[in-house]
Amino acid sequence: MDLNAVRTFVASADTGQFQEAAADLGITQQAVSKRVAALEADLGVRLFTRTPRGARLTIDGQAFLPHARALLEAEERAAASVRPGSRALRVDVVGRRVATAGLLRDFHRAHPETDLDVVTLFGADAAITALLDGTIDATFRAVTMPGRRLPEEIEAVPVLDEPLLLFTGPAHEFAGAPSVTPAQLAGRRIWMPGNTAGTEWAAYYDELAATFGCEIDVVGPIFGVESLLDTIADSATLATFMSKQTPLVWPAGHDLRLIPLRDPTPVYPHSLLWRRDNPHPGLAALRDHLLAARPADHGGPETWRPKWAMPRASD
Repeated sequence: MDLNAVRTFVASADTGQFQEAAADLGITQQAVSKRVAALEADLGVRLFTRTPRGARLTIDGQAFLPHARALLEAEERAAASVRPGSRALRVDVVGRRVATAGLLRDFHRAHPETDLDVVTLFGADAAITALLDGTIDATFRAVTMPGRRLPEEIEAVPVLDEPLLLFTGPAHEFAGAPSVTPAQLAGRRIWMPGNTAGTEWAAYYDELAATFGCEIDVVGPIFGVESLLDTIADSATLATFMSKQTPLVWPAGHDLRLIPLRDPTPVYPHSLLWRRDNPHPGLAALRDHLLAARPADHGGPETWRPKWAMPRASD
């Protein structure tokens, strides 16, 4: 059914005059007559009785009018559901226990008027595909892995260099150290089960290990964060990397340690990625918030990150 014809029918019924309906719709009176005639032919009934004074609804026209109004209201609701700013901003945060989820929580506190739909996607390839398909509006990622380029449709801006800390149990050799240099980790095991090959975070830690000589140990099933905490707490040789922004609570008896890494401090580089033609106003607000909140020493000389971890790096 032609909704323009339905809209013309409703305007004619409201004014009682084809001429006035034409003026309201910004079309000619002849166009009004043609649309109404086409609608009547489509429905197989007469909707109006033409009189010298205008147009009067027939019984069929009176019966059709409330349904015609409902059709137009449904059309408006359908258009509004995807109108920029009328739906929730959908953002991939990688994981709900990582720093990027905290960045989005801070944005929500500052902009409670922006509805959010928070999702977690595995790996940059899945996230970039979702951006290109329009199933998400933005994602937080380390970009780009060696040998990769971002598609031309995707924009990226660095928003956080997240400092890493060494996470150990009380029996580890560095448990009592006020700080540790990455060079001191040479030959030591850094246990990171689930550091899946082919992901941007695996590429990051592989280069960190190659640069400073530590061993990234991915062996072992993943039984969740609690199991990782138990294993680290009981080990004198295993350590892992953690961030201050990672929200973890562990039993007091574990006596786990978070030890700063210095000279340089390895940082995990988070960028915000989005499709350049995305018009959602919440996306602009999110970008502005993240850039305003970015630390002043972002990417300073005392930090380390891979050279490829920059927007649109080619290798």
